[in-house]
Amino acid sequence: MQKIAGLCGIISPLLSLLFISLAISNSLSWFSWKDNALSDLAGTQATTTAATIFNSGLIIGAVLSIIFAVGLMQTLQKRIIGFIGTFIFLLADISLFAIGIFPETADRIHFYVSVAFFSLFPISMFFIGASMIKETSERTLGVATILLGIFAVLSAAPIMLTRVEDIGIHELLAILSGSMWSIVLGIKLYRQSVLT
Repeated sequence: MQKIAGLCGIISPLLSLLFISLAISNSLSWFSWKDNALSDLAGTQATTTAATIFNSGLIIGAVLSIIFAVGLMQTLQKRIIGFIGTFIFLLADISLFAIGIFPETADRIHFYVSVAFFSLFPISMFFIGASMIKETSERTLGVATILLGIFAVLSAAPIMLTRVEDIGIHELLAILSGSMWSIVLGIKLYRQSVLT
């Protein structure tokens, strides 16, 4: 299970980012990083093709990330803080899945699941990072996890707290920090499974 979970942690963000890129390439006539949120790729301006690509990428990425979260949960099950963190991470993945199911055109529910995702994901990183810091062999990765969580919060906070013009850039920065974390932890999980 750990090997598959590790692979899912690597593939999930790469696949999601690929699908987002494909949706953007199908929306070049109107999409702007300055004027649009990423969710606009499945909004009223989006073509059916772009919306399908975008939503599919989120759903597939979320399913893969749920598998990754379950594997991570098994690894951290004896560390209460880590277990809580992976449970919150699982909730963030469910929120990401819900963003794909309830796109911008679904109105208010899209807002709620988006806020849940951008809030829960960094919180999970704080818990998981704190759990890792307690282990000498994982201290550096734990600190990096917390720092990436802080970066995700700083990137996403302006979207939730104020009105900013460059929403898409803020979202992308938060997503990239989470993606880097997922890939690194996915590699770690995969390597651990190969060694055992």
